[in-house]
Amino acid sequence: MDHLLESRRRVVRHDCGGTCEEHANVGHPVNVPGLRLAGWLCYLVPPFAYGDEPMSGSMLDDLEARHLVAQSSDRDALVAHLQSGSRTLYSGFDPTADSLHIGHLVPLLALRRFQLAGHRPLALVGGATGLIGDPSFKDNERSLNDPEQVASWVEAIRRQVSGLLDTEGPQGALVVNNLDWIQSMDTISFLRDVGKHFSVNAMIQKESVKARIEREGAGISFTEFSYIILQSIDFTELARRYDCSLQIGGSDQWGNITGGMDLVRRMLGRTVHGLTMPLVTKADGSKFGKTESGTVWLDPRKTSPYSFYQFWLNAADADVVKYLGYFSFRSPGDIQALAAAHGDAPHLREAQRVLARDMTVLIHGNDGLAAAERITDALFSGSIDQLEAADLAQLRLDGMAACAIDPAEPGLLAAMVEGGLAPSRGAARKLVEGGGVRVNGNEVGDAGHLLSPGDALHGRYHLIRRGKKAWLLAFHP
Repeated sequence: MDHLLESRRRVVRHDCGGTCEEHANVGHPVNVPGLRLAGWLCYLVPPFAYGDEPMSGSMLDDLEARHLVAQSSDRDALVAHLQSGSRTLYSGFDPTADSLHIGHLVPLLALRRFQLAGHRPLALVGGATGLIGDPSFKDNERSLNDPEQVASWVEAIRRQVSGLLDTEGPQGALVVNNLDWIQSMDTISFLRDVGKHFSVNAMIQKESVKARIEREGAGISFTEFSYIILQSIDFTELARRYDCSLQIGGSDQWGNITGGMDLVRRMLGRTVHGLTMPLVTKADGSKFGKTESGTVWLDPRKTSPYSFYQFWLNAADADVVKYLGYFSFRSPGDIQALAAAHGDAPHLREAQRVLARDMTVLIHGNDGLAAAERITDALFSGSIDQLEAADLAQLRLDGMAACAIDPAEPGLLAAMVEGGLAPSRGAARKLVEGGGVRVNGNEVGDAGHLLSPGDALHGRYHLIRRGKKAWLLAFHP
């Protein structure tokens, strides 16, 4: 995602001659089918420029128009606080893998929204809290990860976060690690200076803790029970170091956020604020951010740009408008127009196409979008000659079923059975001899057909299609 920062630094004017600021003020339209990063930036400066509509006057108004506010501390006080000057806010991301996934995007993009409105974001990567584990609405105790493993994850996530936030200028974002201040705190100081401010009676009433205590089984360990204290220390330390006055996060973090607000008041004598955003759900009740192949990651080495694009393109009609509000930087007015057009002609799936394009550019850049659309078009039309070697590598990663060709047995029938296109060689033979199989776009009727490197796409890949929709990528090791 480093391409985002470089592009923001380079882009000064658009093709029509106007600056990003001028375009934001007039709601300059973006021609999505020919999407270019310069045009995309028009939607980012600021996110609550409503085109011909008057500005609502409040960052919270924009978030609420997007249905992005679940809970907040005193709303009027928070609005006044944000409108009275540039403020510093933070959100935390615990390292539980070597990449963030799309579920992290709501708070991460919210930091970007605040930054574009003139505030300074802090992205906290939990090198310390990641060693403990957040119990919030988890059924079971988390497994503790090795410190060296967590440290490597912290660095990977730091790079990802830095690619989505602008780290330059007076509102330049900072990526901080809570291990920097928590690891040096001794036990006596922890108990005397911090622990005395927490009532166990109040802590066990937090929903995330209460649910675990009341559930049959192992309950909750002291390790996870103490998580709220560590997160509260974070808010206090960021308030002390950077005058941070607002914490944002998912709605499952409300108990942790209010704990931090209380600790800042007790230790520093300051009033700070909290805001949560809804956890993303799907209308059909299935878990957001999961596909048949697993979690949708931001790292292209774990989820290809093609599969990332397809995830958004396949959003249900009942979800797509909500996702545009949650994730895109289009104005609420533009989203309403897309919703109306989608309601009139849902079969065209234009809202899904806009969502998929916007999100793929945001995370993977213009090149990622171009590859995703090229692969999509090739598989839909069957014209696979346009695919590049890198496109086929994406398909091998997670785009379709794939199998390695056995050099000792490189026959088409063997590959079809190995890759799941046929249950047996006899069934594969019938499919081939019946004209139902194509290899690299060409019909193959010979059951003895061999998959040789000389006939392979880019010397390595054979795209096998059974019927119209069943695909297999066979490759030479």
